[in-house]
Amino acid sequence: MKMKRIFGGLLIFLSTVYCLLSTPFPVYALQPEKWIGDCVVKVTPAPSGEEFEVATIQGFECLFKNIVRILTPIAGLAVFIMFIVGAFQLITAGGEAKQIQKARKTLTAAVLGLVVFVGIWFILLLIKAITGVDVTKFEIPGP
Repeated sequence: MKMKRIFGGLLIFLSTVYCLLSTPFPVYALQPEKWIGDCVVKVTPAPSGEEFEVATIQGFECLFKNIVRILTPIAGLAVFIMFIVGAFQLITAGGEAKQIQKARKTLTAAVLGLVVFVGIWFILLLIKAITGVDVTKFEIPGP
């Protein structure tokens, strides 16, 4: 009976993961910000007349934005996977106290990660509201 529950839960888990990964979402189609504007300056050398793009120090702004755009969904996905793993552990615990405690620790860590993730964003917005300084934008002053 226990093996049937384990295989049933595993089948539900794998089919859910398959459905989530095989369904195209427009969020996955987001491209990183192109290196234009302040990040790259077009330069024309005098002898050749050909234009070249040269990176500036403001390129770190674009790099930082691209890193944040990549890490934010990865953090959300990690929290989601931890919820699934914790729920799967709880389902397959079979009444064993050690396994239930392990599953609860996993679920607690997932909730804590979500709270920290959202809490950081709210703290940044609170700083912006109190001081008027937009700390959610990374900018390097240009010349």
